[in-house]
Amino acid sequence: MAAEQPPISPIHEFAHEIARAKVNLYLHVTGRREDGYHLLDSLVMFADVGDQITIAPSNTLTLTQAGPFGNALPDPSENLIMRAAIALQDLHDIEAGAHITLTKNLPVASGIGGGSADAAAALRGLCQLWGIDPSSDAVLDLALSLGADVPVCLRGRSTIMRGIGESFTDIQDCPPTPAVLVNPGVGVSTPTVFKARTGDFSPRIDWDAGRGTTLAERLGHTRNDLEPPAISLSPVIDDVLSALTDLEGVQLARMSGSGATCFGLFANTEAAQAGAARLRSDHPDWWATATIFGP
Repeated sequence: MAAEQPPISPIHEFAHEIARAKVNLYLHVTGRREDGYHLLDSLVMFADVGDQITIAPSNTLTLTQAGPFGNALPDPSENLIMRAAIALQDLHDIEAGAHITLTKNLPVASGIGGGSADAAAALRGLCQLWGIDPSSDAVLDLALSLGADVPVCLRGRSTIMRGIGESFTDIQDCPPTPAVLVNPGVGVSTPTVFKARTGDFSPRIDWDAGRGTTLAERLGHTRNDLEPPAISLSPVIDDVLSALTDLEGVQLARMSGSGATCFGLFANTEAAQAGAARLRSDHPDWWATATIFGP
């Protein structure tokens, strides 16, 4: 009879992480490398809403998908979380497994981190469970190999992100800002949006030279270069931006990332909550939530 496997002895009994929504408050495409990767300049902040990742020790590596948008996800074997977990196992010769539960609260393929934030949260949780330093160069390199947004989501704090997603400048002058996130229920393919982009490349922004007393004012001289091509592919994004612009108290309306989620910045929490409620009433098929963009 085969010998019984010894019990797992994890560093921690379980891990719980929030995969906060990542928002590109501006996104300039500044160039393109010979290998086809685009160079970016973007201010990234994180919302106080997100998916939830719970990880428990196990002898095998498994993923359960649940939550309001769980049914929109691919098979667990194709989820970026599993790629991240397997890569981390291989990197550190980990024999232990883990059971990962993803509660998907955010829309899929929506320009607010999504799969990248989930993979980053899984990496943080697995590092905690298995006793690995998540800030090591090896883990950061692994994160970049999974996708351009994974490293910034792994860090999880306000930053200027440049290059292909590997260069960061942390910023301290972006105070918590009330906002509304809106998704019209359509997914947008990031590669397709980049392919549809036309025109010249944009300059990098000197964030420290920005003028204005509010975040919205400081963003006035910036844009999202992917907004026009995304709208050409999914015109409903323009409807979302118009609906946000019409809300009382909105200071700035813009698309995040490659879309289709858009955001509005507000002067106070009450105005943001009222705006989200109006959008849900006027457009019951849209996903809309009030939130706080913070450090």
